[in-house]
Amino acid sequence: MAGFTGDKMDQPSISLPRLNQPAPDFQANTTHGPKKLADFKGKWLVLFSHPADFTPVCTTEFVEFARHSADFKKLNTELLGLSVDAIFSHIQWVRSIEEMFKVKVDFPVIADIDMKVAHAYGMIHPGASDTATVRCVFVIDDKQNVRTMIYYPLSNGRSIAEILRIVEALQTSDANGVATPAEWKVGQMVIVPPPRTQADAEKRIEEAEKSGHEIQAWWFVKKKL
Repeated sequence: MAGFTGDKMDQPSISLPRLNQPAPDFQANTTHGPKKLADFKGKWLVLFSHPADFTPVCTTEFVEFARHSADFKKLNTELLGLSVDAIFSHIQWVRSIEEMFKVKVDFPVIADIDMKVAHAYGMIHPGASDTATVRCVFVIDDKQNVRTMIYYPLSNGRSIAEILRIVEALQTSDANGVATPAEWKVGQMVIVPPPRTQADAEKRIEEAEKSGHEIQAWWFVKKKL
């Protein structure tokens, strides 16, 4: 039962996935036929929700996702959209986007009428809307673990370039055992994980200098890949 905080009624709790934990399983109808999470195993997946079909902000996002589709594919990454609209609405909207903006929307869109996927991923926020999904982005890795979660309000569109950048950053970190700094892009220096013991910390500066790494402190070292 909802309680009160001050003079405001508490909102119902929202169940959210957790970073580095298995992504919630799903099976749903899409514009490309039935899809389930297991269909994407071995690939990275960007699952993103939009509030409604035939709305201007969502349309701009779909156009940009479509324009960057090949860039995601180069990273072994699939795109999967979602809203609570019906499949026929999705199909007509996608066709309209392709005709109006001369782009090919080559990724599927889930018709989540019963909101099962939306609730599993915490896409329904009563403070924003009881019936529409907010703008969520989930980056799911090739082992089907959630690696990134981004939430946007209904009123503001996403940066598709940033979503592409975080996929590249995650894959770089996984492949090389490193971290990436703010605003990092492919080709820039990465951060070497800090030492875990005092003995390793004492060796860090000497080893880093010999390797030509950029040194700020024993705990802050950057290098080129």
